[in-house]
Amino acid sequence: MFGSWTAWHLARAGKSVLLLDAWGPGHARSSSGGESRILRMGYGPDAIYTAMAARSLALWQDLFRRTGQPLFHRTGVLWLARDGDPYSDATRSTLVNAGVPMEILSPLDIVHRYPQILLSEAHDHAIFEPEGGALLARRAVVAVVEDAMRSGVDYAAEGVVSPAGRGRVASLRTLSGQPVPAAVFVFACGPWLPKLFPELLGERIRPSRQEVFFFAPPAGDRRFAPPHLPVWIDFTEPRGPYGFPDLESRGFKLAFDRHGVAFDPDSGDRRIGDESVAEAREFLAERFPALAGAPLTECRVCQYENTSNGDFLIDRHPDFENVWLVGGGSGHGFKHGPGVGEYASVRILTGGSVDPRFSLATKGQSEDRKVY
Repeated sequence: MFGSWTAWHLARAGKSVLLLDAWGPGHARSSSGGESRILRMGYGPDAIYTAMAARSLALWQDLFRRTGQPLFHRTGVLWLARDGDPYSDATRSTLVNAGVPMEILSPLDIVHRYPQILLSEAHDHAIFEPEGGALLARRAVVAVVEDAMRSGVDYAAEGVVSPAGRGRVASLRTLSGQPVPAAVFVFACGPWLPKLFPELLGERIRPSRQEVFFFAPPAGDRRFAPPHLPVWIDFTEPRGPYGFPDLESRGFKLAFDRHGVAFDPDSGDRRIGDESVAEAREFLAERFPALAGAPLTECRVCQYENTSNGDFLIDRHPDFENVWLVGGGSGHGFKHGPGVGEYASVRILTGGSVDPRFSLATKGQSEDRKVY
């Protein structure tokens, strides 16, 4: 997602662009693959991400209008929250300051509007973002690449060898042995970034195993499909649960936002264990009891590739003056693809300074994620 939007923006700026992807847009092992991703503006105190998400939403909507592909479901996003929680309070303040539409729902409001959700004693209120919703991820990546190609981007399914030495890189070599000369090189390779640059990023970006579940609602039961249920996030829960309504009859999606074990995107085992399914069913029984016995129709393993602190990495490689690194996004980055591509392309073209939040210098070698 970061790479395709960066190519899109560079082409719109009049540059000659070659986009390489080892396995194709939205492929099964990419962190941008899968059926759906949340688009929300709420980010606690991190106004920089609220602003980028709002900008990205506008760019997504423009793309889908122009291409005639309705790949954004405006379901709204419901944050289940606790009174006095610093993150929830900061989210409310940041949204207000940014002018992002929102509602504050009481427990009675939630029960009236969404009776399929069983609240716990920890749920004191909810923040509802009516402009948010769900992006159809894999198909959206393809849509961006196809639109970039219409703007003149050349595309090829090729892997590359990382550069060696120091200084200015004149050319890269593909895995098939072909030279790729260019004035600037951008590596936006998701969980493969630390494999391509192990000494620099091996401890700064740590891919971790993430598991996703889809459950089939009862036949004819539309309570778990839009518009009756929005995208939801439960910030009162230490398990970090979040989920999606039944989009395009794929099922009710459930996942837990937390770092799993270290994961290799090439060789990692992508099978789901019985214990993981049992935990997902336990949560459904607690929060969505009508789905407690729902059939598991699909499950998949992907990976996060967060940086040490959760901030994006958008910066030059310290050893190569014309090599840029763009990544560290998964877990919360998909929605920001248009904004990240725009931000990266402007810095590449103008040589402007990078915000410290996105710099390599602020990425440590010990895990201390602060952005969610």
